[in-house]
Amino acid sequence: MRLQGKTALVTGAGSGFGRGIAETFAREGARVAVLDIDAEAAGTVALGIDGLAITCDVSHGDQVAAAVAETRKAFGSLDIVVNNAGWTVPNGPLLATDEAAFRKIYDVNVLSIFHMTHAVVPHWRERGRGVMINVGSTAGIRPRPGLTWYNSSKGAVNIMTRSLAVELAPDGIRVNGLAPVMGETGMLERFMGCEDTPENRARFIGTIPLGRLSQPRDIANAALYLASDEADFITGVILEVDGGRTI
Repeated sequence: MRLQGKTALVTGAGSGFGRGIAETFAREGARVAVLDIDAEAAGTVALGIDGLAITCDVSHGDQVAAAVAETRKAFGSLDIVVNNAGWTVPNGPLLATDEAAFRKIYDVNVLSIFHMTHAVVPHWRERGRGVMINVGSTAGIRPRPGLTWYNSSKGAVNIMTRSLAVELAPDGIRVNGLAPVMGETGMLERFMGCEDTPENRARFIGTIPLGRLSQPRDIANAALYLASDEADFITGVILEVDGGRTI
């Protein structure tokens, strides 16, 4: 019960890493708002953890602000935010990505954190505390070919996290990031740029020293630590959850 009495909001929580984080936080005592653009997925996860389901497109500031307000109304406060929602185009030639697809990558991966910061920081400044965790990627540290625009968006998430941490520290607000390696989620084939076959998986797993892809539990456990009071002197960290990929 490491998050007993805490309230949390997790974006992109209808599946993948976000679902793993939401379920882990709930298991550890937190009341959790499950945000996802897919209303049915959000509802399914929330039902399983007795949480609050909110349909939200994180690229729209008004929807993010409304989701934060709904969470605070339901729970009375908001202690932890995990900006997990993400998007990419399939791995492929960089010139094959048009402007609309590029903008969607940045809207979901980067602009969403801008919107969330505007929505939660005033509340946290009043309280004198708050925890934000941004899910970046090893792609922003050691990029793979074929994902240039996604890589750059996650590089932005990483440096944004560190800059937010140093600016908000005087307010008692901690900001940290996670950098997962390629994971067993619904976006796996997009990152691979090919069909998910044992042979293709083996090719990518060969680049990870510990010999496997990341799983939702890996990211959830790291998020749990950073969200807990055990990490109350840690801010501005980009925690690589990557099986050694970035070494």
